[in-house]
Amino acid sequence: MRQRKNARSIWLAIHLHVGLFLGGVFALLGLSGSVLVFYPEIDRTLNPAIAIQSKAFTSPTLQAVFDQLSSQYPERQGAWRIEMPLTPSTPFTARYYNPPERAGQMFAPLMVTLDPQTLAVTSSRFWGDYAMTWMFDLHYTFLMGSAGQTAVGVVGFGMAASLLTGLYLWWPSAARFWRSVRPVLRRRSVLRTYDLHALAGLYGCLVLLVLALTGSALALPQTTQRMLAWWSDPQPTVPALSGLMPAGAVMLNLDQAVGAGQATFPQAELRWIETPGLAGGPIALRFHQTGEPSRRFPGTRVWVHPFNGSVLKQSDATQNSGAETFKAWLHPLHNGEAFGLAGRVLACLAGIVPTLLFVTGWLRWRQKNRAKAYASQRLATP
Repeated sequence: MRQRKNARSIWLAIHLHVGLFLGGVFALLGLSGSVLVFYPEIDRTLNPAIAIQSKAFTSPTLQAVFDQLSSQYPERQGAWRIEMPLTPSTPFTARYYNPPERAGQMFAPLMVTLDPQTLAVTSSRFWGDYAMTWMFDLHYTFLMGSAGQTAVGVVGFGMAASLLTGLYLWWPSAARFWRSVRPVLRRRSVLRTYDLHALAGLYGCLVLLVLALTGSALALPQTTQRMLAWWSDPQPTVPALSGLMPAGAVMLNLDQAVGAGQATFPQAELRWIETPGLAGGPIALRFHQTGEPSRRFPGTRVWVHPFNGSVLKQSDATQNSGAETFKAWLHPLHNGEAFGLAGRVLACLAGIVPTLLFVTGWLRWRQKNRAKAYASQRLATP
């Protein structure tokens, strides 16, 4: 009995100090994550020019999209990534990965949206310069680059520790279990605060554990890769093409490249295409197949020769090793996309829970301190 009491005191101290010192950070990550679950929709709301008014969607050719980008940005001769619209009311999105204006920054591509009807450029912004990408950098790196990204990964493990120690401290006896899980708040303010803290942690525990651990894995990709190395097949590498793009050479029409890739995976949906730029690499295609957890960031890939259209390499995400499948699920689990709109709503609501836990935990700590001070005062009073 004494050993159990000592163990409980240790876990209580860990839970208390992790919550007090990192609870505000947990709340920040949770709230920013809630916003980011719907960041494409919020960005279109904040920037009405991006939203597509017409619902009659007739997709232009990818070559026409690339020609428009080349015409509007003739000085940008590097690689572009062109993302297909997710719905008829969303635009084409193109990323120019390494703009010289943002040289030296960890991640700051030029982001361009195009109307899928007219191909007019509806926005041209650098990553980090507008609200939703600033929010993403806050959530992913604390606005501190690679060091902040590492800190986010460590904080995710701290959140998991806080949740598990809280669950251990809450766990009631078998006789009281079902009464304890009922969503009932007692009337007295002290008891109501405890009930709010305990029930929020209990109901949100599983989802928050998934969010915390997937967030840590995404923020610490090299550590994740090393941990999964025993379970993983070699990752597909980009086929190398010797030399730069030959002078005067004409790159393959992008629609022909898509045709070559589509022949490899005829039932798959094209999600994005990456052009080689002056570096002369292959044309890279990403497809989504049935069974992949993320439609926006799928894992099925095809690399096409930029001049003769031959398929240089392919990677079928449905045939991945266990480790690669695990990593493919990290992002769609973290933002709820893996379970559709219901999953996204659940992830959004779960992001609010750390703030509730932090506030009620702090109030509970204050209440205990006041009770101790009152008891000490009574003992000291004759």
